[in-house]
Amino acid sequence: MATAAETTPNTPFYKLGGHETMQAIVDRFYDLMDSDPAYAELRAMHAPDLSRMRKSLALFLAGWAGGPRDWLDQNPGRCMMSVHKPYAITKQVAGQWGEAMKRAIADVAPEDAELAKAMGGVLEELALGMGR
Repeated sequence: MATAAETTPNTPFYKLGGHETMQAIVDRFYDLMDSDPAYAELRAMHAPDLSRMRKSLALFLAGWAGGPRDWLDQNPGRCMMSVHKPYAITKQVAGQWGEAMKRAIADVAPEDAELAKAMGGVLEELALGMGR
C-alpha cells in the first residue's frame, strides 16, 4: 500500500503546503501592496476591494505550482498574459509586482528557502514579461 508521500505529486504546490500556503502567500502579497508605499503605483491599478483577487490569484498559483487546476478549468483559454492585456503595465509596475511576490513567498514559505526563491524568481520574470 502506497503512503501519502508516495502518492502526492512532487511539485512546489505540495512541497510548500498546498492551498493553505498559496492563500497565505497571496494574502501577504496583497497586504504588502496595501501597506508598503514602494508598491503604491501597483496598488493604484487595483480595485479598492481585493477580496476577489485574493481568491483568484491563490487558485491561479495553485495550478501554476503543480496543484489543482481549478483556476485554469474555470477560465478556459485564458492565461495571465491575456487577463492583463487590457492594462497599461509599465516595467516599473511589473517590477513592483515581482518584488512584492518574492517578499510574500519568502515571508510565508521560509522552510524551503531554495524553492521559495526559485518560485519567486520565476513569477517575477512572468510579471516583467508583461511590462511595456
